Amino acid sequence: MYFSRKCKITFICNGSTVYSEDDRFTDSEAYPPLSDAGQEEIEKICDYLKYRGVKNDKIFTSPATRCVQSAAMIAKLFKQNIETIEDLHPRKCGKFNGLTFEQIDERFPDELEKFIKCPEVAVPEDAESVTDFINRVEQSINNIIENNLGSRIIVVTHKDIIKAAIISALNIPHSSLHRIYIKSGSATQISYYERWSSLVYCDYTPM
Repeated sequence: MYFSRKCKITFICNGSTVYSEDDRFTDSEAYPPLSDAGQEEIEKICDYLKYRGVKNDKIFTSPATRCVQSAAMIAKLFKQNIETIEDLHPRKCGKFNGLTFEQIDERFPDELEKFIKCPEVAVPEDAESVTDFINRVEQSINNIIENNLGSRIIVVTHKDIIKAAIISALNIPHSSLHRIYIKSGSATQISYYERWSSLVYCDYTPM
């Protein structure tokens, strides 16, 4: 049973938006939508999935518009429906919303340092702590796995959720969330077994 695989999930990061170039914080589900460049990124992901002959049983998506748009393009390739997972919404970032790391460093340097070094603390106060966020993502992914044993799943979601999934799968410290880099329009695959998880590949972006 040690090597018995429970589920294989291919995480697809949503295509880029007007916020992607500056890497802005955002917890909005309605804005921003995919940019033209973001649509091209997902088209390349679709070509990659088709070329690789990736097998798939179900497609799940985060509720944000940019994820639903990306998932719809992938669903068309597989001729499947998509299912929205509400718990995979973006991390609530409070007054950091819409700002870049540089802007936060200029305006709230002490809070930024605490945000990076103290993942268990909600920073700013009206945000979701990094630890609470990672735990929420882990629970949601566990639910997907337990409800789809033996399946091959695609989850279209945000870069931070993919980072959280990697941290949970590999038992990495929560403070490492900001050290993991995930590009828009990229693919990351994790195989989940009875007693452990394996990161098969990470942040692959078709050229």
